[in-house]
Amino acid sequence: MNEPTPRNPAELHTSVMLERCVELLAPGAERPGAHVIDATLGMGGHTEALLERFPSLTVIGLDRDTEALELASARLERFGARFVPVHAVYDEIDYALREAGAQSLDGALFDLGVSSLQLDDADRGFAYAQDAPLDMRMDQTRGRTAAEILAEEPEGRLRELFERYGEEPLAGRYARAIIAARKLAPLERSGQLVDVLQAATPAAVLGKRHPAKRVFQALRVEVNGELATLERAIPAAIDRLNLGGRLVVMSYQSLEDRIVKRAIQSRAKSTAPQGLPIELPEHRPELKIITKGAELATEAERAVNPRAIPARLRAAERVRDVS
Repeated sequence: MNEPTPRNPAELHTSVMLERCVELLAPGAERPGAHVIDATLGMGGHTEALLERFPSLTVIGLDRDTEALELASARLERFGARFVPVHAVYDEIDYALREAGAQSLDGALFDLGVSSLQLDDADRGFAYAQDAPLDMRMDQTRGRTAAEILAEEPEGRLRELFERYGEEPLAGRYARAIIAARKLAPLERSGQLVDVLQAATPAAVLGKRHPAKRVFQALRVEVNGELATLERAIPAAIDRLNLGGRLVVMSYQSLEDRIVKRAIQSRAKSTAPQGLPIELPEHRPELKIITKGAELATEAERAVNPRAIPARLRAAERVRDVS
């Protein structure tokens, strides 16, 4: 029996806004002995570019997906000790630093959302266009699956998930349809769920968008605790940045981008009380925002890499030390 051909990470995934990310991280990454954390390692494309560009840089690569970590580690093996892989969720910044023997960071990169590896692997259940078990866990060693959530949660909770994490206007209708369907048979595969959602969607809506897109997004976010994790992760990364270190974050949906924007802006404002005649050093902003709003991928990149289309990039630099 033939062994399966090993997958090449470079062929599986085209890194989004690669050159812009490297450019933004350069002021910290080019320092002698610098440490940058790639909090969402994925296939390792951004990390590879950083290690190639900055010869004295060490990158700490985090991923909760053990398969992604294994593939990226093989891709980056030639860099030796300059690449430190860590099996962790992206809010576990302090744990990752301890694993790498580092105290602080000169840069932090977050490339949020679901990776190409997960989307393209039909068995993971992330894609509504492919029939597969409803798993959706980025780390398949722990946590509830999407199928378990659909089987266990009451109608009100399902409606709340679809509204909050999917911004789905038909959340109530879909929640009722799922409750009715699961009384007849467990919803264990993505194809079953798609059929239920399509049957519950008015004909006028079916012609405008796929009914499963927002529901699948909401389930993925809930399964992986993505938004709660992100709310912890961005402040944790900022806290570990050295002066002049950069934070670079790419988001792919409005809920993520809102959290990132709020976290950066809150640390980029003076905390001086109103009416204070002089701004004391301890009240000055911790961050300087580098990007003007959220940057988009270029038209050329979006033409060749459709996954860059929804990307929203924000970056900031540490300008005050609060330790």
